[in-house]
Amino acid sequence: MNRASQKKSVMDFFLFFIQTVSELLKVRGNKHVSNVVVLRQIVFTGVEALPLISFIALAIGGLVIMQGYELLSNFGQGIWIHIILVRVVVIELSGILTALVVIARSGTAISTELGNMVVSREMSLLKSFGISPLVYLGVSRIIGVVIAMVVLTLYFNIVTVLGGWLFSQLFNHLEFKAFMNDFLSVLKLSYVIMSFLKSIIFGFIIAITASYHGMSVQKASTEVPQRTIKAVVSSIFAVIITDIAISWIFWMLQ
Repeated sequence: MNRASQKKSVMDFFLFFIQTVSELLKVRGNKHVSNVVVLRQIVFTGVEALPLISFIALAIGGLVIMQGYELLSNFGQGIWIHIILVRVVVIELSGILTALVVIARSGTAISTELGNMVVSREMSLLKSFGISPLVYLGVSRIIGVVIAMVVLTLYFNIVTVLGGWLFSQLFNHLEFKAFMNDFLSVLKLSYVIMSFLKSIIFGFIIAITASYHGMSVQKASTEVPQRTIKAVVSSIFAVIITDIAISWIFWMLQ
């Protein structure tokens, strides 16, 4: 891709971004937003991803506890296990790992589905009925993905903490109440806000990137897998950069 094509691609995405945000700001009065599409997206992105998220969260919680006890318990610094659990998992890994799962499942699905709809001229059919494809298909999916992303991230954190407590029984028969008291003693409101903010932004980035690339398909069906790959790569890159930026801003404000 030459420089002119890259510049045009960036400009096209910027215009798509502005148009999408403007539609989101007036979403309450927009009759083209489909509650059915939103609910289906929440089910696919959120509910159907719960088994995978549960497995990853349990594994992460267990690994943090096992490695933490091995490294720190001998030095009488068990509280650092909870600090690591909060700083590493709640703030960073929960959002990033959930975002990667959503990208792999929903990002690819959205981009592929929308691309195929362009090729089969379903987009043109919606326009002929006076329905905005951007709002009906794009904005509705963005809302669904953001809601699912927030819930999945919260669920990831809860399962990780519970998994950490379960694995801690292998090293020290600690009561659940005592474990939670230590955990909550190092959990700050700013950490919860940061995790919540990241989940919203990550969900928006994934959904709008997938929607853009899916709707950018022109005529050939061979463009669909190419656009899907670009959507995945762009989403991963954008999520990681955004995560670094948000974390840096929060640490600077503290």
